[in-house]
Amino acid sequence: MLRQTSLGTLGLSIGGILFIIGLGAYFFTDNATLNLAGFFYGIPLLLGGLALKAAELRPVPFSIPTTAQVLELRQQQATATQNQIRQDVTRYRYGQRAHLDTSLSHLGLSPTDEERPKIKGLRETEIEGAYALVLEFDSPFLPLEVWQQKQQKMTNFFGPGVKVEVSQPEQDKIELTLIATPKKN
Repeated sequence: MLRQTSLGTLGLSIGGILFIIGLGAYFFTDNATLNLAGFFYGIPLLLGGLALKAAELRPVPFSIPTTAQVLELRQQQATATQNQIRQDVTRYRYGQRAHLDTSLSHLGLSPTDEERPKIKGLRETEIEGAYALVLEFDSPFLPLEVWQQKQQKMTNFFGPGVKVEVSQPEQDKIELTLIATPKKN
C-alpha cells in the first residue's frame, strides 16, 4: 500500500493542511498553539513534499493485468531477481533519473541520459510453463542489434535461474523477457 503512495503528495497534503490551519489560527483566533503547530510543522512538511515531488519517479504500470494462474506460477518459480525488479519498478522512487538506470548503465545500455531506454510498462506471463517477467522499453536510440549483443551479459547479470530473451515488437520498442528456469526434479 505505501509503495503505491506518493510521499511527495502526502507531504504536500499534510503540510498544506497544517499550514492553512496555522494561518487561520494566526489571523482569526487567539490560539497560539495551533498557530505554532501550523507554521513549525506545516511549512517543513510542505517544503519536504515539494522536494520529494520534484525528485519523484512514478511507478511503471502493468500493461496487461496479471492472471491468477500467472500469480500462482510467480509464487512457485519467480527468482529473487525477478521479484526485486518487479517490486522496484512498480513503486515510487526518489532521486533517480529513470527506473533501472544503474542496471542499464552496468550492462552498457545507457550511453547517456538522453539515449537511455525508458521502461514504459511491464507484464507477467507464462512461457512454456515457466514464469516470465516482460519489461517493455521505449528505445529509440539503441537498436535491437545492440540489445542482442548484450544478451549474454544480461543473462549473467540477472543471475542464476533466469534466461533472458530480447525482442522488438515494433519500431523503437524493445521487450526484455526474464524467464525463470526452474530446476527439474
